[in-house]
Amino acid sequence: MSTPEYLTGKKEAIKEFIDKYDVFLFDCDGVLWSGDHLFPGVPETLDLIRKKPGKRVVFVTNNSTKSRGDYRKKLESMGIPATVEEVFGSSYSAAIYISRILPQSHPEVKKRNKVFVVGEAGIETELDSEGVPHIGGTDPKYRREVTPEDYKLLANGDPSVLDPDVGVVLFGLDFHFNYLKLCYAYHYIQRGAVFLATNMDSTLPSAGALFPGAGSISAPLVKMLGGKEPMSFGKPNQAMMDAIEGKFQFDRAKACMVGDRANTDIKFGLEGKLGGTLGVLTGVATKEEFLEGDTRPAYYVDKLSDLLEGA
Repeated sequence: MSTPEYLTGKKEAIKEFIDKYDVFLFDCDGVLWSGDHLFPGVPETLDLIRKKPGKRVVFVTNNSTKSRGDYRKKLESMGIPATVEEVFGSSYSAAIYISRILPQSHPEVKKRNKVFVVGEAGIETELDSEGVPHIGGTDPKYRREVTPEDYKLLANGDPSVLDPDVGVVLFGLDFHFNYLKLCYAYHYIQRGAVFLATNMDSTLPSAGALFPGAGSISAPLVKMLGGKEPMSFGKPNQAMMDAIEGKFQFDRAKACMVGDRANTDIKFGLEGKLGGTLGVLTGVATKEEFLEGDTRPAYYVDKLSDLLEGA
């Protein structure tokens, strides 16, 4: 396994790196920012790439809490010009799959096409964009403690609490996750609903530290189901790469994935057979992980703005 090339401080190597690729897929959390803290020099770095002839920038995020429109607003609020079309998120990938692909492999979903959401408004917005009906999510009636009556009604499959039209359970990052939502999700799946997840990230980088990610939210249900993992749509799942390629029509050999996680971002690029992968050390992965781990990028830098040295 080859050792990643360290680009920081190497002007000619950075210039050669940027010139080599036409499409740059950027992870967001841990690469462009941490929480609401924008890393210095990021807007200038993206601007440098955009201004070069034939270059395209795409923002690829596993964060399911925000829709593509929300991400565009966040990017622009931080001084990064962007369009909705340049953003590709795990919630959007899941919504496309549920509306266009799932009914072909699971005919019963055509009749029971409602989704029970464990997650935030970003998932709901993307499901709405594809015309997929849903319940759960941000509905306040699911943000409470379980009562003895809940146990009875759920155990009996009472249609007053378990919607018979629910054929899919979709998990994402949920800041209001609780025992009641877990109970509902489990009983819907026990009654035949398809188990899906926007992504399986174990952690989320924010404010310079790590917090539970979407994979940590679905983990209790995986345990309840005897280890059955959901189908997921975030990095490194290649269904997401196929969707991105289908939308933007690019040559994979001329594309580079930029990320801070070896097991999601870098793996996503490697398994997608992209021409390049660039790791940054402002997020989850350590230098040792990039240099000695089982999943290594082709290049790495201390921070994204180090690419400005190639201007």
